[in-house]
Amino acid sequence: MNLLKKLTVAALVALCASTALAQYPDKPITYVVPYTPGGTNDNIARIIARHLGERLGQPIVVENKPGAAGTLGAAYVAHAAADGYTLLNASIGNLAIAPQLLAVQFDPFNDLTPVAHLAGSRSVIAVNPALPIHSIAELIAYAKAHPGELTYGTSGNGTPGHISTEYLKLLAGIDLVHVPYKGSAQALSDATAGHIDLVSDPLANTFVQAGKLRGLAYFGTDEAPDLPGIPSLTETYPQWKFSGSYLAMAPAGTPPDVLASIRQAFDDVLAEPETISELKALGMAPQRLSTEQSAALIRATHDVSQQIIAQAHIKAG
Repeated sequence: MNLLKKLTVAALVALCASTALAQYPDKPITYVVPYTPGGTNDNIARIIARHLGERLGQPIVVENKPGAAGTLGAAYVAHAAADGYTLLNASIGNLAIAPQLLAVQFDPFNDLTPVAHLAGSRSVIAVNPALPIHSIAELIAYAKAHPGELTYGTSGNGTPGHISTEYLKLLAGIDLVHVPYKGSAQALSDATAGHIDLVSDPLANTFVQAGKLRGLAYFGTDEAPDLPGIPSLTETYPQWKFSGSYLAMAPAGTPPDVLASIRQAFDDVLAEPETISELKALGMAPQRLSTEQSAALIRATHDVSQQIIAQAHIKAG
């Protein structure tokens, strides 16, 4: 092949690559929720998917892949084709906490890359209204008078609800029994029915407002104007330093130009007043962070959780 032909072929290859990139996305994008439908992660994903689809001009298909505290869905995305068509709606739990407790098939720091920080989560500690507990102080007093009798439900071992409640147990010196579920929706349903006593979950916000659960305290945001009379947990424990977050992640190795397009689309969506309002209605605190800040957040939460796991002697089972 002479020089002219080589240059022509090279130019055609570059043109085709450029055209393909310019057309991204040219098919539906799968947005994986690593938990069951109806929970906080799922609710957030469906809000983001709707707005993101409008922004990108392609359907964003929410696909639930629950199991192992969200790590099965995370592993699925980590090993998916790094082409921008499979993304993860991650909870900080399946990135920074669960991999410390479970045998997982991915490395959260090397197999996935942050696309966007969606929001910090405001979790509400709430009890079944039939219990004679109206405050954190009364919860602690009741738990000390009835050690090992109160049960708390979470969306699974190694989730933020699990770690945050174990953290509370450490600070308060109380004994609560963990009941893990496959998603927060089922845990909240059982709490309202009286099958378990307590939850610590962002979705509890809605149940408290409806009078189905009694809110004792919240954490993860600076204020909760929609939960009048319910104090911040930091009023009781100023040293409290655990909170949850939700992030969009892509497989490591996704082409930089594709990542840039995705990140810009997420940034645009997260700046929309309607998106902000919908996330706040779920008890979220929308916060746009840089890629570097998101990565640092995952690492910091990993380190805090590592201390709690060690001090509370938390095991996977």
